[in-house]
Amino acid sequence: MANDTIEIKVCLGTSGNAAGGEEVLRMFRHYIFEKGIEARIGKRCSPSKVGCRGFCSKDVLVDVIANDSRTTYQSVTPIMVERIVEEHVLGGAPIAEWTVKDEYASFNAKQRKVVLGPCGEIDPDNIDDYLAMRGYRAAKKAMTTMTPDGVVDEVIRSGLRGRGGSGFRTGEKWKACRSVPSDTKYVVCNIGEVNRPLAEGNPQAIIEGLLIGGYAVGASKGYLYIRERYHLSVERLRNALVQARERGFIGRDLFGSGFDFDIEFSFGTEAFICGEETALMESIEGRRAMPRVRPPFPAYRGLWGKPTVINNAETFSNIPLIIGMGSAWFAAIGTEHSKGTKIFTLSGKVRNNGLVEIPMGMPFRDIVYGIGGGIEGDKALKAIQVGGPSGGIIPTSMLDLGLDYENLARVGSIVGSGGMVVFDEDDCIVSVAKFYIEFLQRESCGKCVPCRIGTKRMLELLTKITGGTGTEEDLKTLERLSGVMASTSLCGLGRTAPNPFLTSFNHFKDEYLAHIREKKCPAGVCTALITFSVIADKCKACGLCRRACPANAITGAPKVVHAIDAAKCVKCGACYRACKFKAIKKQ
Repeated sequence: MANDTIEIKVCLGTSGNAAGGEEVLRMFRHYIFEKGIEARIGKRCSPSKVGCRGFCSKDVLVDVIANDSRTTYQSVTPIMVERIVEEHVLGGAPIAEWTVKDEYASFNAKQRKVVLGPCGEIDPDNIDDYLAMRGYRAAKKAMTTMTPDGVVDEVIRSGLRGRGGSGFRTGEKWKACRSVPSDTKYVVCNIGEVNRPLAEGNPQAIIEGLLIGGYAVGASKGYLYIRERYHLSVERLRNALVQARERGFIGRDLFGSGFDFDIEFSFGTEAFICGEETALMESIEGRRAMPRVRPPFPAYRGLWGKPTVINNAETFSNIPLIIGMGSAWFAAIGTEHSKGTKIFTLSGKVRNNGLVEIPMGMPFRDIVYGIGGGIEGDKALKAIQVGGPSGGIIPTSMLDLGLDYENLARVGSIVGSGGMVVFDEDDCIVSVAKFYIEFLQRESCGKCVPCRIGTKRMLELLTKITGGTGTEEDLKTLERLSGVMASTSLCGLGRTAPNPFLTSFNHFKDEYLAHIREKKCPAGVCTALITFSVIADKCKACGLCRRACPANAITGAPKVVHAIDAAKCVKCGACYRACKFKAIKKQ
């Protein structure tokens, strides 16, 4: 950035928008342009939007960059803008009480933002910003100095694995598709929930990756598969496509290579099963999203019977970097068998929630206590659920395990969709497993019996256990069901659906047995197993609990110790939350 320019970057991903970022940007433009700020400071002052910065819990984030110094403000509201402009932009004095705190530095310190890096720096609606960061140079390099086989070989040497599920080696998939003689081939980019920040913050990278993929496998048509309700992602991708066409990056005879390529949208249904690539193809072809029997695999026989490569947006966003920087550069990041970085949504009971990008192999301890800033309220960490709904539950005893494909597979989990949820001592692991099985049962397409019936039966048994009527025989049935589903289900959803139960039971068997043998929920979460009572020597007879109770289950009067009628109590916990003297006992 030139010294005669002051830049103001406003985070306008989905989270930033939800926090009021559009109005914050409008106010900055109002004060800068309408109040004549540029003339008063003698410098060009440029307020612009950028994509997600990752630290979503503190949106709206705003950067003020002046004299090669960057100041980041958190939780910015429109009413704060005038003071930032007056005191910082005009006066040169950052407002210390509004700037990000130490947790922002710890949140970013251990990350390696390879794919996410540009999302917080460039205007996603301005292709010139992308070009200034060497955008489309990788595509030009591939099409003018490399053969399609050379591109495939470079991706193989990089060690890149698919970032959307089982982690199949990307280059090998491309090689298979490349080897099939066909006059028509397709490449498809699946843009799921975790990929939205990429589409919102750096859509041109997705397009360039798709373009290179098409050249490598010999496809002339690409699809952006996305849910239409991802309005901001669709809007920015659509704008990016228009600009890419205008600049000649999509169309005929690209870079004078003779290669033609076009991209269009395909809007998906609201179904988790569409993350499975053959169900996704069914959806694109206009049918109900249900998996196909494999083989044949999509690389050999995919969309409309033609060879098809399907990868997600994070995978494609890595491609321009691999071709541009070289496979050796990419392969130097991560572990021996899990190369590069991976994006995760870090959520749950950690202090720093947000979107993170870590090098493969980083220990869970560094993620939770480094990037995440530790557990809220200094409570004890209980478990980490990794891989989305069909991922596994990792106990605290495995905190020093490196997060990569091989280690997760060994402990019964997957990288999956990139979800990571942290649970503390107040969470019931049995209830957590039931929650995920309930989701998977609801999202099962119903095509194959093992998944359709298996998830339903698993949910019934877990509901019995959390309801206090489960037996140890139910646990044996759950184990048998899990084995059958994992080995006989048609697609990955059914085969991985038992993961939440299996991993939680392996590591938290005592908690399951407490629900069954003692009829108690150790965490005090499962409603049917909770009782509330008043601790007489702590009760101040203030009436707060009695007034909060929606079932009129609490009796008492001023100066008279209160009591809870167990027959009337609906176990909502309102009294427990209302009492300021910790006189309500939950057990």
